[in-house]
Amino acid sequence: MTDTAPRPTLEAVAARAGVSRATVSRVVNGGDGVREPLVERVRRAVEELGYVPNQAARSLVTRRHDAVAVVIAEPEARVFADPFFALQLRGISKELTAHDNQLVLLLTEGRDDHARVARYLAGGHVDGALVFSLHLDDPLPGLIQGAGVPTVFGGRPGWSDGRAAATGPTVYVDSDNRGGARDAVRHLASLGRTRIAHITGPLDQTSAADRLDGYRDVMGDADPGLVAESDFTPAGGERAMRALLDRRPDLDALFAANDLTAAGALRVLRERGLRVPEDVAVVGFDDMLPVAEQADPPLTTVRQDIEEMGRLMARLLLRRLDRPGGGTGPRATDEDGTPAAPAGPDDAGAGVVLPTTLVRRASA
Repeated sequence: MTDTAPRPTLEAVAARAGVSRATVSRVVNGGDGVREPLVERVRRAVEELGYVPNQAARSLVTRRHDAVAVVIAEPEARVFADPFFALQLRGISKELTAHDNQLVLLLTEGRDDHARVARYLAGGHVDGALVFSLHLDDPLPGLIQGAGVPTVFGGRPGWSDGRAAATGPTVYVDSDNRGGARDAVRHLASLGRTRIAHITGPLDQTSAADRLDGYRDVMGDADPGLVAESDFTPAGGERAMRALLDRRPDLDALFAANDLTAAGALRVLRERGLRVPEDVAVVGFDDMLPVAEQADPPLTTVRQDIEEMGRLMARLLLRRLDRPGGGTGPRATDEDGTPAAPAGPDDAGAGVVLPTTLVRRASA
């Protein structure tokens, strides 16, 4: 066994810097009222001694834990199999790391986990929560509201009553799902395709419902037989594609609600001996590069910046936490054009909606 060197204390830093313990505490905990020369002396002493603040003690002073919960309302198997979640988590992690915050990942395998998540959030372990992949009947928003934790949602919330939680208004980050879907279907129509089918995502999620609305904006009163509901997975795309071909073997184009669905559909089209894009043109949604570029043929798709969505979610939450009152200040826009987290009941439902772009490849 080897002896462990004692950790440097606040008193040791104060002695090295030649200041009081209270001055060191204010500098370490981000307090005001310390002259810049003293701040520099304290920071130099901290670096020389390798002092690491005690997080528990720091939290008593700042009332911050420097930790954010990321709540994904999906089973573990789905989260780790779908690259969408990896991209969004990467954006969140980058932003939190840049601000010296920890990411605490919470998954909901089933309804029994919702109460566990709510208890954890209410227990004061984190400063706020980032929540995404909600379904319309999901109790999590209400439970989180009851926990009193400032929250930013990924995706437009499905409720329409303009609710605002006790911790502030509903703030979210989303992509222009409806506009992107319109672009996808218009592109297929511009190729001369007239029997354009659509495989949806789960329609209890607003992203899937918005993409179906975008499809209908262009197709109008299209044959309902050209629409098949699925679940954003490759296996779901396979099942839906088989059902579509069984009832409408004459379809000549497909808009799939995401790239994974499109990948499953492409496999079925090959099984049926149909050429892409000669017989059936295919467009997806997301532009997840490992999926879209490696598809056979490479997939034309609607690009949304998934990583940027995650980064913005984290940024809006941290900005809200940094404001006096934890998000009750006036609405503002940063110098870089990013909207600040909305504040006040009149801003309920406000959010950031990112644009989408059509990326053309060989499938359409």
